[in-house]
Amino acid sequence: MILDGNPVAERVLAEVRAGVARVRERHGVAPTLAVLLLGNDPASGLYVRSKKRMAASVGITSPDYVYPEGLDRAALLDLIDRLNADRTVHGILPQLPLPKGIDEDEVIARIAPEKDVDGIHPVNMGRLLGGQPAVLPCTPSGCMEILDHYGAKLEGAEAVMIGRSRIVGKPLAQLLLARHATVTMCHTRTRDLADHTRRADVLCVAVGRAGLVTADMVKPGAWVVDVGNTRLPSGQWVGDVDFPGVSHVAHVTPVPGGVGPMTRAMLLRNTVLAAERQLGGGLR
Repeated sequence: MILDGNPVAERVLAEVRAGVARVRERHGVAPTLAVLLLGNDPASGLYVRSKKRMAASVGITSPDYVYPEGLDRAALLDLIDRLNADRTVHGILPQLPLPKGIDEDEVIARIAPEKDVDGIHPVNMGRLLGGQPAVLPCTPSGCMEILDHYGAKLEGAEAVMIGRSRIVGKPLAQLLLARHATVTMCHTRTRDLADHTRRADVLCVAVGRAGLVTADMVKPGAWVVDVGNTRLPSGQWVGDVDFPGVSHVAHVTPVPGGVGPMTRAMLLRNTVLAAERQLGGGLR
């Protein structure tokens, strides 16, 4: 089975549209997501434009804060402080990676936890680890939506996570644990990686190495979620999984068209939820 993310994303976006309408009706405003783009990296610019188009399609306002020449530390932190204080802004998203010389940890920690719609602020990550998440990280929660949509049974399953980033690997492992899967964490320095992956009923890969996982490394009938996204010299985008081979033995997400649409859809869901939490029962 090809685990196409697009129909799953459309279902989530339908929920988001209903949420936007609900916020407008109750409070007279649209949920607003401030997107920060520093530098002129073409891939980052492409991602931001894609997010903005999707936001517009569901009625979320998404003002630009684009600085092709970058910002120094003081100016960037001041901008975040102003957005934190702006009650018309409900979510703040710095496009990662930030340019060299900018401390990503400091920038992320400066965002008010209630406006962290990417779910990676230390407070929100701590809540996830403690089993009481307030904001779910976008890509990991999108992966879970795909698995649920297509009927993967997670309780008691052997799950292997390749990748240990704070954006995907670590939070996704926590979400799988919360669903009673038995989780093994692997990474690029894991010895005998294939010995672990062949046991996996659910295999999630997020390391950024094209074709790392081949068909002989996958248990027949497994559920494989490929978060990788690498552009080859030919211009083709591929994932961490050898899709042509693995798709013959397992259920697998394609690249593109798998996790990518879900990440954007979950970001917009988080924005609506953030707006509802911040607006509460306030005046219309």
